[in-house]
Amino acid sequence: MTRRNPKTGAIAEITNFKGEARAVAQADPVDEAVAGLIAQVAERVRKARELKGIPRRVLSEKSGVSPRYLAQLEAGAGNISIGLLERVARALDHKIEWFVGQEDPWTSDALRVAGLYRLADRKVRQSVLQLLSPAAPEVQRARRVCLLGLRGAGKSTLGRMAGAKLGVPFVELNREIEEHSGMPVAEVQALYGQEGYRTLEAQALQRVLAIHDTMILAVAGGVVAEPTTYNTLLDNFHTVWVKASVEDHMARVRAQGDERPVAGNPEAMQQLKAILTSREAIYDRAQAQLDTTGETEQQSLGWLLKLIEKQGFLT
Repeated sequence: MTRRNPKTGAIAEITNFKGEARAVAQADPVDEAVAGLIAQVAERVRKARELKGIPRRVLSEKSGVSPRYLAQLEAGAGNISIGLLERVARALDHKIEWFVGQEDPWTSDALRVAGLYRLADRKVRQSVLQLLSPAAPEVQRARRVCLLGLRGAGKSTLGRMAGAKLGVPFVELNREIEEHSGMPVAEVQALYGQEGYRTLEAQALQRVLAIHDTMILAVAGGVVAEPTTYNTLLDNFHTVWVKASVEDHMARVRAQGDERPVAGNPEAMQQLKAILTSREAIYDRAQAQLDTTGETEQQSLGWLLKLIEKQGFLT
């Protein structure tokens, strides 16, 4: 328990809290990190409020968070919930990540550059990425091609056919995961969950990169869900978004004998459309696109081979 000093009650509470946090941190490094994060959030919320000249009472009215809770938050003595912190951030007209990120939003050049990057057009963004890349893109990507997109677009079929035609190795990332884990991907996901699967996916990608300088890779449609893994793909492969209409996606999956997308789910088509819509902007970061809608396998293969040759992906 803490004693409130009649002259410096608030300061005594902060001191006590920090002392307790240090004592716990000595026993557990995780608690040390948590204590550090709480102290950082306290400092940044207080700084944001003071810079805007907003009294705590006014902030309380705007955010709907009680003055008592705000006082605890700014003192580093309250473990505020994410929901309440979001309300405080909005009331201060700031993003919540400003308070929990490693970079100080008032002094960080990295955040300033990130803000300018978000406002820039695609051409400027590509120039910035080229300047900041540790190696020239054509060197870093070597002669590696990655086909990405939703299930049913034809990535695996086209990748296998193109690899055989061009005499380069073809790898399906999910097969690499299965061989390394000794179980089907469905079992991996059931056993380890999506988070565990994404970890194995990232590890499999690193193994592939270590082995192949020349190859064609096909990845699962959800690889874009993990930003770090997706950025690794973009940096180290010549990427092609293999796309098709929603109807073609569904028909091809069913033609493979898989009725799961529609079994007992009358809204399957709408859900697939929603997934495609939500991922379009992310898939569009690929260097090239190949639309296989209404095309036969041989027609799509011809277009893919022409694209690879025209772009110089394997030269």
